[in-house]
Amino acid sequence: MSQAATTDTKPFQIHEKDTGSADVQIVRLTDRINHLTEHLGTHSKDHASRRGLLMMVARRRKLLDYLKRTEEPRYNSILKALKLRR
Repeated sequence: MSQAATTDTKPFQIHEKDTGSADVQIVRLTDRINHLTEHLGTHSKDHASRRGLLMMVARRRKLLDYLKRTEEPRYNSILKALKLRR
């Protein structure tokens, strides 16, 4: 089993102790989504994890929509940095 690479949240933090901004939440959710996607590749019948994955994707989508509505430059930079489609 390989360990999923985690993205450093430092570049996305607004201040030194920032853990709750939309940017940081999106980065952490993306890491968890990538890890769970890898897990589901080998455990295709794990429906509980699949449900969790879908809920995380929906939460990330809502955060991205919020960021696009309020601060489009930050939205564009996070999409580019995380290589997300849109």
